[in-house]
Amino acid sequence: MSTSPFDILAVENWMTAHVLGFRGPITVEKFTTGQSNPTFRLTAASGDYVLRRKPPGQLLKSAHAVDREFRVQRALAQTTVPVTRMHALCEDESVIGSTFYVMDYVAGRNFVDPRLPNFSAADRRGLFDDMNRVLAAIHSVDLNAMGLSDYGPQGNYYRRQIDRWTKQYLASETDQLSEMDELIDWLQANVPSDDGRVTLVHGDYRIDNLLFAPDRPKCVAVLDWELSTLGHPFSDLAAVIMQWSLPPGDTGRGLAGIDRKALGIPEDQAFIDSYCARMGLPGIDRFGFYLAFCFFRMASILQGVKRRALDGNASNPERALELGEFVPAFAQGGLRATNSV
Repeated sequence: MSTSPFDILAVENWMTAHVLGFRGPITVEKFTTGQSNPTFRLTAASGDYVLRRKPPGQLLKSAHAVDREFRVQRALAQTTVPVTRMHALCEDESVIGSTFYVMDYVAGRNFVDPRLPNFSAADRRGLFDDMNRVLAAIHSVDLNAMGLSDYGPQGNYYRRQIDRWTKQYLASETDQLSEMDELIDWLQANVPSDDGRVTLVHGDYRIDNLLFAPDRPKCVAVLDWELSTLGHPFSDLAAVIMQWSLPPGDTGRGLAGIDRKALGIPEDQAFIDSYCARMGLPGIDRFGFYLAFCFFRMASILQGVKRRALDGNASNPERALELGEFVPAFAQGGLRATNSV
């Protein structure tokens, strides 16, 4: 962690006026993880909080929507989806230079490596099963009851998302990539017909965006809701499988080549089957399309991360440039997934 760049006194004054029970002063530390919305731990006399803000500088339209993150997490507090308690949203950019919100700090375990080293096979099974349970809970939220029926536009989710991320990719493109062009063309030509499924989708569901209880295999908070919207639930499920197909280690954070049975980690199909059982589904046809879509979207996101680094707006510029180098690999992964459709 490193020291915060914003005006601490301005945040203290704002929290005094808007966060019930707050008592300063505060100390601030910046979380080094994450590439999109800078996130800070605030330690105060009244407890620990987290501040999450839009990054400074010129931003792509509709990106870094911390106001949407705040809205959805506040709504989900009334459901079985585990989220951090929201305190207040500040849309007055004069306070620290951009929109931000404050939420509770939740003590928990965060796992970057899905191999879960130093755990028993039984513990791994429990953690992955709870990850599966929470994903089904997200997709089972009653949108009308939670006031989220207008949380995303109507129409074919994949058509909408492909159009959006193609525009985002082209707006941040630094080099022409033939594999990405080919993947975009294939997705545009193979969008499935709308089957009527509309749920809340997280948009970046993976184990390192979850916090687990310190003493048991139970998820206590789902993090990073920036890409959440109303859409098709299979995109979240495919995002999990996409992540697992990547190389293991700090960069890929995947499970490629790992003996999952020995470690107690579910195979792709077993995880899909457990999800389908929880959702009352007989199975999923043409899963390769959803997987190809997730590779495409992640390539577009990483291209944006690279662009922000080059423009000087990245939260962690060195890490952002490293991630940007993986855009071709994700485009190639998407093309491989098309072969299974």
